[in-house]
Amino acid sequence: MNDPRQVPAPHVAAGSPTAARGPDVAAGPPDPLRLCVFSTVALLGWLLGPWALVVFASVAVVGYARARRAGLLRSRCKLGDTRLVLAYLVVLAGVAAAAIIVPFVR
Repeated sequence: MNDPRQVPAPHVAAGSPTAARGPDVAAGPPDPLRLCVFSTVALLGWLLGPWALVVFASVAVVGYARARRAGLLRSRCKLGDTRLVLAYLVVLAGVAAAAIIVPFVR
């Protein structure tokens, strides 16, 4: 049973040419775009430190909060439930903010 509030995976989206053939049949070689995205985020995190984490986590919190208000209950994120994802992102943003503030308090 499919939940209509859940976002379908891109390779199984209705109307896509691979939906009829199944998700295992690809039109071409897989695109490792995620690896490029992960590498770019890691580079920015390394260069900008906790500032980058605060920005990325805050943008993600806003995005997930909007999606949850629109009815998204489950994410394709490993945590699954959007409440868990939001809690995780808020904790990350809080830890990063503390890492920025603590050196100035000492």
